[in-house]
Amino acid sequence: MALEITDANFESEVLKSETPVFIDFWAPWCGPCRMMGPVIENLAHEMEGKGVKIGKMNVDENTETSNQFGIMSIPTFIVFKNGKPAAQSAGVQTLDQLKGMIAGV
Repeated sequence: MALEITDANFESEVLKSETPVFIDFWAPWCGPCRMMGPVIENLAHEMEGKGVKIGKMNVDENTETSNQFGIMSIPTFIVFKNGKPAAQSAGVQTLDQLKGMIAGV
């Protein structure tokens, strides 16, 4: 299951993480975000124990972090490595595209 990332836990779960962190920036009213929900859960399941955290951040509830990283369209996916964005994409993606994004960092 994907980890819930919030403004409150962003520093500890992402910025200070020893491993890369993939975050799905989403909102419940967003149709493409809802389409990506099962894909993100599959990604979390497949990547379990493989040295990467998979998380989701609701942009409506966590505006501070969303604004900090300039999230203008959703879904947006960012892979953080050593506390910095290392890869980013937006829009509907396949499971293989997301796995490739993670493998590229």
